[in-house]
Amino acid sequence: MTQERELAELTRLVREFSTERDWQQFHDPKSVILALVGEVGELAELFQWVPADQAVSRFSSPDRHARVAEEMADVLVYLVCLADVLGVDLGEAARAKLADSHRRFAADAVRGVAPHKP
Repeated sequence: MTQERELAELTRLVREFSTERDWQQFHDPKSVILALVGEVGELAELFQWVPADQAVSRFSSPDRHARVAEEMADVLVYLVCLADVLGVDLGEAARAKLADSHRRFAADAVRGVAPHKP
């Protein structure tokens, strides 16, 4: 299955889950964004006091890997829900953003340098 079809299938599953529970009434953009931010916070909390150079190794154990995957999935589900509510094609938007980033950050010009906003 292509990534585009996988994203469409995930969107369908998230919508179906909400519909079965009559939860679409609660899925206005503001509420979904706040839920998304909450889940990003839970993901960030897992890494809060982990030294950056140890993050990959600390989350390689099966139990920690499962925990971080669970929080990442929560973030993805809410992002997919938000895109669905707002009618955003995430695949198309991501491809457009990457194309713009390729234009703005030529590999030869920024290799090894973390870009920053002025």
